[in-house]
This record gives sequence, structure tokens and C-alpha cells, in this order.
Amino acid sequence: MSQVIPDRKLRVVVWSTGTIGRHAIAGIDAHPDLELVGVWVSNPDKDGKDAGILAELGRELGVAATTDRDALIALKPDAIVHTAMADDRVFECIEDLISFVEAGINVTSSGPVLLQWPEKILPPEFLARIDDACKAGNASMHINGIDPGFANDLLPLVMTSLSQRIDEVRVMEICDYSTYYQPVVMGDMFGFGRPMEFKPFLWEPGILTMAWGSVVRQIAAGLDIVLDEPLTEEVDRRAADVFTPSVSGDVEAGTMGAVRFQLIGKVDGTPRVVLEHITRTAPDQVPEWETPPTGHDGCYRIKITGEPMMQVDFTHHGEYGDHNVSGMITTAQRIINALPAVVAAEPGLVTAIDLPLVTGRGLVSK
Repeated sequence: MSQVIPDRKLRVVVWSTGTIGRHAIAGIDAHPDLELVGVWVSNPDKDGKDAGILAELGRELGVAATTDRDALIALKPDAIVHTAMADDRVFECIEDLISFVEAGINVTSSGPVLLQWPEKILPPEFLARIDDACKAGNASMHINGIDPGFANDLLPLVMTSLSQRIDEVRVMEICDYSTYYQPVVMGDMFGFGRPMEFKPFLWEPGILTMAWGSVVRQIAAGLDIVLDEPLTEEVDRRAADVFTPSVSGDVEAGTMGAVRFQLIGKVDGTPRVVLEHITRTAPDQVPEWETPPTGHDGCYRIKITGEPMMQVDFTHHGEYGDHNVSGMITTAQRIINALPAVVAAEPGLVTAIDLPLVTGRGLVSK
């Protein structure tokens, strides 16, 4: 299916101005098919400030941020680009998204990521509630980003179109997170810099499946295979050998410094779809684990075992920053560039498999 081209500019609200939201403001401002009409902020200190200043664009956009949720809903925008932190408030965030579509506003969001493919994660009655809300408001909802998102849904599925036989699809993130500014995620959820006996929520049984099960199951759906349930979770945590500085909190020697986890989808006991993350807080930690290509501090690696054997290393970095900066940009742009297709879609939860071709149309430098 070809990409969707709107017949007018779509009026868009950005919901939050944090690590992803400020890039979303810049991305909407740069997009010829979109018009920024509102910005929501949770911090009262940002209330009334111009969106261009909050996004550090060096100029004003004439759109003042607000903490007034109802005022933004009353604008009746075509869509909300939702980038608020969802990892530590999953169900509260889902309630927000439901309220948007019930009000007739289409939504693209960077989270909660379980909504990328929520079957077997959320109970059927909850999924029915989301579907009913979309139909009531005649609106669509799409959750995506870079990981979970493009790097482990569309990219690997496109690669499988070259396969004659598929034995295993493995999607990997291999990254140094020392420059990733998310103290809650890094410390509380992953446990970096915490004593090895500290048990973060992320490593409790079933949580990896809730967080990344959508990835494994969506690839399986794209390949038309039925996975054994439950998915298999494996976690290998390692202590830092030496002191390691990090923007989210320094990592002392002996505290947790690196982790490798896998979420394995099997068919009749044989691994067929595997998500693997190798996350370090210094590039030389645990050298026996796989590393990014030389000269890069992170990559997404897709391995397809079968006939033929294929591997793609997808790297990125910001023009003036590292891969964690560009990770925020790519997450924002994936849900921004998908907006015309999501607005045009039938009401409901729209997955990556449902979308037509999404490109960077209109974004080539002039």
C-alpha cells in the first residue's frame, strides 16, 4: 500500500516536553503536513512558556505550553503525539490514551510499548475497551518508536521478505547507556549503580514479557507462526569492574554495570523469534558479549538464521550528539511521520503491520 498524503495540514498537540517530547515539537515544526497547535506540560514551571523555547529551537513558535488538559482537548486537534513517560505509570498512561480517542482525537504514542501488540499481555476485556473507545470517537491509536518499534518490528519483517527458509529471527539492541538520561529507568527499573542484591521490578518474572512481548509476538504474527506460551525469559546481570560515570547516576565498582536479557519465542520448544538486549554502562564491560560495529557506541542488530543467513547492523547518532540523542529523535519521528496514515486509518488500535508505507516525505533539506 502506498503512503497516505493528507489534503490539508493536520493540527497536532504534543503531550509532554521531556527527552522525546522536545524532539517531537521540532519534528512537527519541520513537517510540511503538520501544524503544532498545542503542547501539554506536567511541570507548572513550564506553563505558559513558548514551545520553541522548551524544545530549545532558539526561536518562538507562537504556541504556549499549558498544564490545562481540558483546554487542549477543546482545541479538537486531528491528533496528539503522546511522548509522556509511560514506563512507570503504564495503566495511568493507557487511561490517558483512551480518553483522547474517546474525545475523537487520533493518537500516536511512544508508550506504553505493550500496546504495540497487546494480545496475551492485556486481558481481552481491556482490549475490547480500547477498541470501543476508538470506535466511539472514530479515532485511531498507534504506539511505536525505535525499540520497541521500527528496529524490531518493520525492519526485521522486511528483511524476512528475502528469505527462502527461516530458522530464527533475532532482534538485538547492543548499547552503552552511560549517556542515556533517564534516572528512573536506569536506576529503579534496570538497577544500574545499585547493589547486585537489589531486585529491580524489570527482572521480576513476567515483566520482560509485558515490556517486550509485543515485539516477539508481532514478528510471529507477521511470520504466521503460533508461539509456545509463556515466552521464555533469561537475564544475566554483571557487576561493574571499575567506577563508571553516567549521566543518570554514576556506577560504582561492584554495583550492577551491565545486563544481557533475552525474551524467547519458541515453536514446539525450538527458538524461532528472539529479542535480545545487551546493555552496558561502559563500552568495555563484559567483552565476551556481542558489541556494536567498530566506531559506534550502539546498534540494533537483526540476525536471520536460515537460507540465506542474513545480518543487518542499524546504527545511528545525532548530528551533534550520541546514539541516545538520536534514539529520542528516531522515536519521535517514527510516530510523527506515521500521523497521516494513522489519522486516515479505520478506528482502532493500529499496529506496524497495519500501516501503509511511511516515509520522510517532505523532509529533504531545501
